[in-house]
Amino acid sequence: MFHAHFSEGVSHAKIILIGEHSVVYGKPAIALPLSEVKTTVTIEQTYNLPSSIKSRYFDGPLASMPKAMKGLKHLILLILRKNNKQDLSFVMTIKSDLPAERGMGSSAATAIAVTRALYNFLELELTHADLLALANVSEIDMHGNPSGLDAATSASNQPVWMIKKKELKKIPIHLDGCLLICDSGIKGRTGEAIAGVRRLLQKRPFETTALLNKLEKLTYAAKKQLNNNDIAGLGDTFNHAQEQLRKLGVSNEKLDRLINLSNQLGSLGSKLTGGGRGGCFICLMPSKEAARKAEVILKRKGAAQTWIQPLGITATEEVN
Repeated sequence: MFHAHFSEGVSHAKIILIGEHSVVYGKPAIALPLSEVKTTVTIEQTYNLPSSIKSRYFDGPLASMPKAMKGLKHLILLILRKNNKQDLSFVMTIKSDLPAERGMGSSAATAIAVTRALYNFLELELTHADLLALANVSEIDMHGNPSGLDAATSASNQPVWMIKKKELKKIPIHLDGCLLICDSGIKGRTGEAIAGVRRLLQKRPFETTALLNKLEKLTYAAKKQLNNNDIAGLGDTFNHAQEQLRKLGVSNEKLDRLINLSNQLGSLGSKLTGGGRGGCFICLMPSKEAARKAEVILKRKGAAQTWIQPLGITATEEVN
């Protein structure tokens, strides 16, 4: 018997720890869920009113959601139709700590939280496989051909290892220290960066392939270092990965400057995360105290926003 009046769904941000850009060419990437950076969706039942949405982008009737939110509108209507609940009316409130277009999986996190909130509201069971399949409906509308990595990581509490269309599994992490994630304050330009790498590959195939192969080796090294608590080794791996990404042309002057500064401030290794040409960068810090000291100076020198993510979760099971 359906009698929900209020429900909630929560998800979180993700960052690519290592393997961005090389992942496009069939090589592995590791993504990390950021449990500290959340998206929360609440649904409250209303009566005799059209269903409505409250979010930072749009406040109004579900039926009038703008084109930029077509993926979410599609997802919500699909879930209601699938379960014969089109006549329900409610107010859905979407609150997110995630900045948009910063490589943190903001659209996937919203889709995961919306799906969880709706299934809680309808008092229905939701399997992990169904959750990912539904979130993907919105992601396809938003991004055309998503890899599935954002949704899988936003729905997971453990790091995810992915080789596009081949492998998607949770991996173990036994690591002291924490990550300091910094927003450069510049919108990431993923499409532009991917196109730039493709042009480079056509123009200088030998050198570019060597850079992508180096990123692949570094990703395999990082997987071992995460499992063996080799924080110093992982720091070196981050620095080497940043060097390859810079040579691929996906860093920029501000990222380079802030990354160099973070290394002077006690980071064991720092690199951009995601598409690049802006967006966020990550710093591997030995402790929360070290991260807090560094973030004060990085903010003063131009980082727009910062988050501290503890490390040290363990996992071995597959992502369904």
